[in-house]
Amino acid sequence: MSYESTERRAWVLSLVVSAVALGLIGASSRGGIDAVPKLPGPVITAIPHVNAVLVAAAFVTVLAGYREIRRGNVARHARLMATTTVLFFVFLALYLVRLSNAGLTEFPGPETFYTYVYLPFLGVHMVLAAVCIPLVLYSVFVAATVPTDDIRETAHPRVGRFAVPLWATSFAFGFVVYLMLHHLF
Repeated sequence: MSYESTERRAWVLSLVVSAVALGLIGASSRGGIDAVPKLPGPVITAIPHVNAVLVAAAFVTVLAGYREIRRGNVARHARLMATTTVLFFVFLALYLVRLSNAGLTEFPGPETFYTYVYLPFLGVHMVLAAVCIPLVLYSVFVAATVPTDDIRETAHPRVGRFAVPLWATSFAFGFVVYLMLHHLF
């Protein structure tokens, strides 16, 4: 059975959802979105730390999920990748709430470190995150709509082999950005 139409729909849907997510991030960074509730200061202050835990957990689960598929354990792979996806979407929702409530976090360290260390880490993290969102969403949509026994007939395995290292690197760089913003200075 051919899954070309399913895959086409998955790509279109993943690109649309990615564009919406990136648009929301952009709108939030420019002063907020009215639909986002205004939360108390302590809640907003806690979000980066909660998100750091979510990112660290997602880093572990995405690599564990990749390991499980390499071992042939499809069911465990699926659970771990679903967990990673949920962790990512919770992170994204909290990130948007914080961004909409408090705006961008200013870098607290020295200018030289900001220019030569922080900005490159942030840039790589942002580019990888933007590239990963459609790849991950495509993989999730295909995994959710194609029977497990037929998944190899789709691009899902090839896309996953490309997406996992990018997604894991994005998580790692995001965690380092968090450390630079909230703990190193």
